[in-house]
Amino acid sequence: MSWNNLLFECSEDGIAVLTVNRPPKLNALNGETIGELDEAVARVATDDSIRGLIITGAGEKAFVAGADIQELAVAGALAAKNLALRGQSVFRKIENLRKPVIAAVNGFALGGGLELAMACAIRIASGNAKMGQSEVKLGIPAGYGGTQRLPRLVGRGRALEMLLTGDPIDAQEALRIGLVNRVTEQAGLLDAARELMRKILANAPLACALTLEAVDIGLNSGLEEGLRFEAAAFGLAAATDDKREGTAAFLEKRKPNFTGK
Repeated sequence: MSWNNLLFECSEDGIAVLTVNRPPKLNALNGETIGELDEAVARVATDDSIRGLIITGAGEKAFVAGADIQELAVAGALAAKNLALRGQSVFRKIENLRKPVIAAVNGFALGGGLELAMACAIRIASGNAKMGQSEVKLGIPAGYGGTQRLPRLVGRGRALEMLLTGDPIDAQEALRIGLVNRVTEQAGLLDAARELMRKILANAPLACALTLEAVDIGLNSGLEEGLRFEAAAFGLAAATDDKREGTAAFLEKRKPNFTGK
């Protein structure tokens, strides 16, 4: 499957790399690109050969610089609401993937670009990254989940400062406040993302999937519901071949050979 605005490749180790590819527009998200992202995420969700996903942007200037302002400028109230709902839906699908997703943030991640990065499980930024929710400078609030995910990641006060001023922050500040997990050199960004993904994929696939789900349920439904799901997930995993292999490998002082069963 090929797309006009996305590049997609999957290596033999099960790591897929999805690149938003609109360099002349700084990889801005227009309606067509959002639709293609939806299709790509569906492929990742259903293709068992894909075990983890890295999302990045083409070129060195931008991850995703935001929404396509030309489309946004002509959108009326109903069209704008539908645009927000569509983007929210796609980003939620990324967040709900039972496979790890890493954002490799190379350059500008503004507006919808930061919202895309925040929908990923983990964020790695290059040293030249600039991240912000700049929508208020356009006369609108964030629409693809920024008002919800940013406070969950960095806290209410810091999130509101970014959301209300619209000012971007650099990679080191993003690291300091917990918006990104790591900062690396531009040239080594994808290598760092792949290295981290390989470390994750060395673990039991079902255990990782249940961990992703448990964290999401706890954050969205509260501590009690999260604890109930965690206990159920713990019990479910205890019946798997991977649990038997993992515990045996530990006791035998060898590397486990997980099969995802």
